Amino acid sequence: MNIDNVSSSAMKFPVSQLNFSLEIKGNKTEIFLSNYEDHFLVVATQIGSMGTILHARKEEGMSINPTFSVSVLFGKRDEPMLVACARQLIEHMTLSGFSKPLVLSLGLKDHSPETLKGIIAAVIDKRQW
Repeated sequence: MNIDNVSSSAMKFPVSQLNFSLEIKGNKTEIFLSNYEDHFLVVATQIGSMGTILHARKEEGMSINPTFSVSVLFGKRDEPMLVACARQLIEHMTLSGFSKPLVLSLGLKDHSPETLKGIIAAVIDKRQW
């Protein structure tokens, strides 16, 4: 395809993004936030790769109290702390009025509660939704 035939509006990337890094428990942690039309993507890595990828969303239903679904798409399925991290993020996002599902990628050296709390706090602090 010839690039000259593409309109200027089609060349703009329609996804808002934010990239930052911080140190959590002595590990440099890179965080990438992308707000797509249909999902919110969070990539947190200490190892330079995607790691375990989770999908979290609010279940639609008639219940007064919202329920949430979290599933592991790729990676470690025996790490309940990773699932808890995704659940806490989607709950906070939903309570803030955000309705898109979350895709969370965690490539971490350290899966401790302190590390995961640091990631959650950093993402919530940036409020890109």
